[in-house]
Amino acid sequence: MIELDRVAYSYGGAELFSNVSLTLAPGSFQFLTGPSGAGKTTLLKLCYGELVATAGHVRLFGKNVRELQRDDIALSRRNIGVVHQDCQFLDHLSVAENVALPLTVAGRADEASEYLEDLLSWVGLRNQAGQRPPELSGGERQRAALARAVIISPDVIIADEPTGNIDWEMSQRLLKLLVELNRMGKTILLATHDLNLIRQASKMQVQARVLRLMNQRLHVAGVDL
Repeated sequence: MIELDRVAYSYGGAELFSNVSLTLAPGSFQFLTGPSGAGKTTLLKLCYGELVATAGHVRLFGKNVRELQRDDIALSRRNIGVVHQDCQFLDHLSVAENVALPLTVAGRADEASEYLEDLLSWVGLRNQAGQRPPELSGGERQRAALARAVIISPDVIIADEPTGNIDWEMSQRLLKLLVELNRMGKTILLATHDLNLIRQASKMQVQARVLRLMNQRLHVAGVDL
């Protein structure tokens, strides 16, 4: 689905990482760990076409990113839902309207009414549907971001430190939602610095691989969960 083949990325004249190879197979669950500044966010951006590698090849659903036009990349990204750590919303819109925004932008607003209520219930935000984003807690914002990412029914979910600014209880709740998505066949790539979150995933009996980005290389960290 998403493949990185001997990828390198340089920033400001310095190489952030190199010779990185990674395959996100259908239905897989992978954690990405590593120290701050190692390039985890950059690696994720390469995985969804936000950045172009300075060396090597990135393929999105079998297509080389270097050979794709801007519109082609946008089409490929409709199969990828992204959850950012600092999730941004349009504060003048309600939570429900923000969650439905990807469908609205794609000209598919009529589809939102079919399952928006069920989706908000699934993430525990049915009662907050009419609120504005500033009224939400940190955990509620992250769950709204996850709902927004999955409303387009993507095949891949990429989450960048989604639990970094929320408490442990909410972190576990968000992880549970991601595990449920994985059991539905979605591919999950989750960047986190929280080893307790990875241990919790093991308790949930999810089949996951742990990757560590450090010293400009990507390594398999220990054994698979």
